[in-house]
Amino acid sequence: MSGSPDDDRLEELRQKKMEELQDQKQQEEAQQQAQQQADAQKQALLRQYLTDGARKRLNSVRMSKPQFAEQVEQQILAIAQSGRINGKIDDQKMKELLRELKPDKKSFNIKRR
Repeated sequence: MSGSPDDDRLEELRQKKMEELQDQKQQEEAQQQAQQQADAQKQALLRQYLTDGARKRLNSVRMSKPQFAEQVEQQILAIAQSGRINGKIDDQKMKELLRELKPDKKSFNIKRR
C-alpha cells in the first residue's frame, strides 16, 4: 500500500512543510546577518565619535541599564548624523549627555501610621 494516494499526499505535505521551514530559516539568517551588519556599523560610528573614556563609561552604563545605554547610543548617532558633533565626545561630555538623558527619578514616600 505504499503507492496509495494518501501516502503520496502525506509525502507531498511533508515536502511543502520542509521547504517552508528552509525558507523561514533562510529569512531568519538574513535578518540576523542584517542585524549584525547594522550593529557593526553602529559600533564603528561610535568608535569614530567617542573617546576611549566615553566608550568605557557607556559600557559601564550598559551593564546596569542596557535600555538606557541603547537610548544614549541612538541620541549620539542622531547628533552625529545631524552634524552637531565637533570632534570627539570625551568622558566629561558623556557625563553631561547622560545627565541630560537620565530619566526623572520617581520617589515614593511611604508613611506608616
